[in-house]
Amino acid sequence: MTAEVSTIENELALAQADSRDMKRAVMALRTELEAAHAEIQATGSRVTQANAAEISQLKITVGALREELERAHIEREKAIQQERVAGHNEMQQLKATATALRDELERARTDTENAVRMALVGAQGEIAQLRQTVSGLRERLELAQIDKANSINREHALFADEGAQLQRTIQALRDQIEATRGT
Repeated sequence: MTAEVSTIENELALAQADSRDMKRAVMALRTELEAAHAEIQATGSRVTQANAAEISQLKITVGALREELERAHIEREKAIQQERVAGHNEMQQLKATATALRDELERARTDTENAVRMALVGAQGEIAQLRQTVSGLRERLELAQIDKANSINREHALFADEGAQLQRTIQALRDQIEATRGT
């Protein structure tokens, strides 16, 4: 009987060790998920910083273009005073340049917005995939815990039945001993 109790204690210790291992695995998965979230946030931050730098450069470029445009207007006024025909041609050329610059600036803005949008879509896709992975792992963990609990319950039932059977056997042997003494 001591050997059986020892076996039960060993199995219980193994079950507890398995439970600790499962908890450690869950903690490791949580840590990994948090690291993935941190990486996603860092990527978003880097994209935002890169975009901010590009926007800052575009602002500087726009400022420089404005200054250049103002200088062109001054030159145009001088050219109009000097020569009306030459001034008119230069004005048309400056208008075309301004339109081209605006178009180029708009294309740059559109490209930047598209790049940000694509980065966000990629990050959201990765987040969704990580969530699905975590959900799947949780389900597997829950199923493993249920299986483990069922196994432990079956073992407890077997040990209880075996204990009851041993008590009946002991009682029967006592009854036989008493019957033998009584005769």
